[in-house]
Amino acid sequence: MIVLASQSASRRAMLEAAGIPFVAQASAVDETGLKRELIGVPAADVAMILAEAKALGVSMAVPGQLVLGGDSLVEVAGRQFDKPVSRANAAEHLRFFSGQTMALSSATVIARDGAVIWRHVETARLNVRQLSNSFIDSYLDSEWPAVSGCVGVFRIEARGVQLFETIDGSHFTVLGMPLLAVLAQLRALGELPA
Repeated sequence: MIVLASQSASRRAMLEAAGIPFVAQASAVDETGLKRELIGVPAADVAMILAEAKALGVSMAVPGQLVLGGDSLVEVAGRQFDKPVSRANAAEHLRFFSGQTMALSSATVIARDGAVIWRHVETARLNVRQLSNSFIDSYLDSEWPAVSGCVGVFRIEARGVQLFETIDGSHFTVLGMPLLAVLAQLRALGELPA
């Protein structure tokens, strides 16, 4: 059994669907504070640093257990985006994303007893179509507040798929965790049958 250092519904759903036994334990990492210290650092690196901080923080509280930490970050036109803080902020994000390429980096770290065992990051590129104001309003009417906890203001498994023209990258990475790489590492560690 692994410990998921996250309360992310998407990460929990991926592990459940893959048949991975786990318990979820939220990390106490101050993500906002860490991000303030990382201004100017590339998004994939920030996601990795946050995933590592979460995994290491929880691993100290559960001796001997494998702890899986994860984080995702969105970057558009050189600007990093966090989860929207309000519906108006979500609309601002969507207007900014319109017609641009979104780079979504999902990082995962496995730790045990306060030491990193493995780390991995993948970046998907999502081409956002031109979004009209009426579409954005309609979209948020149906998706808010469900997307309030989603970096990029979308759930790809729901109506968020309508934001994009093309996607280059793993579906699991877009969901928030490079699941195939995680499964391969769990097999390598003997946590899953080969």
